Amino acid sequence: MRYDPLVDTMTDRSACWTFTESRPREMFGLIESIWHFEGSVPHARERHLPNGLIELVLQFGPTFAFMKGETREHCTATCLTGLQTSPTIIESPASRVCVLGVRLRPAGAYAVLGTPLHKTSERIVDLEDLIGDAASDIAERCSVARDGEARVRCAARWIAERIARSPGIDARVAWAAACIDGSHGAASIRQLEHHTGLSKKRFVAAFREQIGLAPKRYGRVVRFRRALGLIHSGGSSLTEVAVTAGYHDQAHMNRDFRRLGGLTPGEFLGTTRYSPTTTLG
Repeated sequence: MRYDPLVDTMTDRSACWTFTESRPREMFGLIESIWHFEGSVPHARERHLPNGLIELVLQFGPTFAFMKGETREHCTATCLTGLQTSPTIIESPASRVCVLGVRLRPAGAYAVLGTPLHKTSERIVDLEDLIGDAASDIAERCSVARDGEARVRCAARWIAERIARSPGIDARVAWAAACIDGSHGAASIRQLEHHTGLSKKRFVAAFREQIGLAPKRYGRVVRFRRALGLIHSGGSSLTEVAVTAGYHDQAHMNRDFRRLGGLTPGEFLGTTRYSPTTTLG
């Protein structure tokens, strides 16, 4: 499998940090992006909201800490964040860091990991516990690369190799997940189940194994992500956002924000953020 070599790099004016990112077209639908950050950390704490993605992270230096509810732990140097249905707080380990991340869509994560994804959901786990020595392989390959761009390319090759050797996700599950994504969470789960030809029990079990969450729960996360994006982009009232995102009304959206994000839409609107699913502090 080939991968798109296009890599974009940004450096701030004072040269305090460099951010490199690639969105491999050959792995569209499997990978959202591969990124590398090196330099001074602009914010010590970030609040990450559920986004329907699974992230593989390599840290070259001090490791980050994360908080999930009342639990606070240090991430291992190579780790993976499964699908989340509640916010996670990430704390920077030092004033300067060097870290690479691969944002995987569930189908891509299943192909790369080759393990049931529901075991990683709501967790941040040691990558070695999931794929053994292969975790050291990607870490070693990337650590000797000369710069962030080279590390991103190296990670892309490693991911492509893993996907090429994988039997991949069940086509019926992949289709159902794509329908949920394409409809922003509005697809009828009952109809999807019917079209796959699987019983309700088998459909839910296969979906949890290969996507990470039960279909209805995954649909809620996808709809929530859609609402976050609409609010982040601005130009619409919260009532309009609720209707566009597929909620019954604004009260329905408010409840989902509390359950999935730990805040109200109004509170999210007032946060400082640099992406639809990441707020500061």
